[in-house]
Amino acid sequence: MLLAVWLMPGFCPSQAQVTATLKLKDYRPNSIYNIPQTTVTKAQYPVVDFHAHDYPKRDRELDEWVKTMDEVGVAKSMVLTYATGAAFDALAQKYARYPDRFEVWCGFDYTDADKPGWGQRAVAELVRCHAKGAKGVGELGDKGLGELYSKPTPGYGMHIDDPRMKPLLAKCAELRMPVSIHVSEDEWMYQKPDSTNDGLMNAAKWNVDMTKAGILDHDQLVATLEHALRDNPGTTFIACHLANCNSDLGKLGRLFDAYPNLYADVAARYGEFSPIPRFAKAFMEKYADRIVYGTDMGYERSMYCITFRILETADEHFYEHDRFSYHWPLHGLNLNKATLKKIYSDNARRIMK
Repeated sequence: MLLAVWLMPGFCPSQAQVTATLKLKDYRPNSIYNIPQTTVTKAQYPVVDFHAHDYPKRDRELDEWVKTMDEVGVAKSMVLTYATGAAFDALAQKYARYPDRFEVWCGFDYTDADKPGWGQRAVAELVRCHAKGAKGVGELGDKGLGELYSKPTPGYGMHIDDPRMKPLLAKCAELRMPVSIHVSEDEWMYQKPDSTNDGLMNAAKWNVDMTKAGILDHDQLVATLEHALRDNPGTTFIACHLANCNSDLGKLGRLFDAYPNLYADVAARYGEFSPIPRFAKAFMEKYADRIVYGTDMGYERSMYCITFRILETADEHFYEHDRFSYHWPLHGLNLNKATLKKIYSDNARRIMK
């Protein structure tokens, strides 16, 4: 059989050697399809980015960010700082140069969380940050071992549904401070990074080590969010990255149906939902009142433009290797205008009252 293959007309042994040694991490295909390609340079409607971070290190870089926002149609960005204390104060001052273009959100202070009186101290710091300009809280983050994002001290061992979090979440409701929270990771991060893993390259890089003592899995983490939604109906939550339910958006849909205090952002998951454009489109149009735009990928002009292309156009089978490290092609969702307007800005205005 092998001899017959070698004698086939046009067979080139060197080509066989290339495919035998080519690594998936080096796979960078170019689409062969002669189909419409749309260049989107500016969003159809003014945009509120509900998931940005403190990217610029100098005033000049902050000025460049604002210039880029003007060019692409981003009216405002929420800067999720994670910070408390003096670090938050410095960031609030930094972005005060552009009060109409940025809102800074703080974290929770978990310092001495194992000591008596922590809850009162943490609430007091939240109130202080609010007085200094914090409009919301976030990004909180739990990948299985507890709250890890807030600075200067992470809250390992505490999940969002921990009874000790209740006073903080109640104060957020009182102060009308939404809570942006990242729970879990997407499904393929929990699967073995082998030949059967649909998201192999990212799964290998971000694989969740489920052997750690006490770690919660994907569904358990989503359950902690559900408990917090149930027990804090006056607090508004924004689940980052579509609650990391991109492989089963029905899980997020069930939460939307049950809890009116839940929203979700689409930040940094364009590469995850654009491979299923028809299903993702139907989901987003069904829950158009509950989804907000977000990026979480820096502030380069090209980054914004690829997100707009995915949300707005009907383009098919295109790649963005520099931005997304999966090996599958992307597709536009072609969301209807009413849905785009809600995701881009209307829902943000409702959340922020």
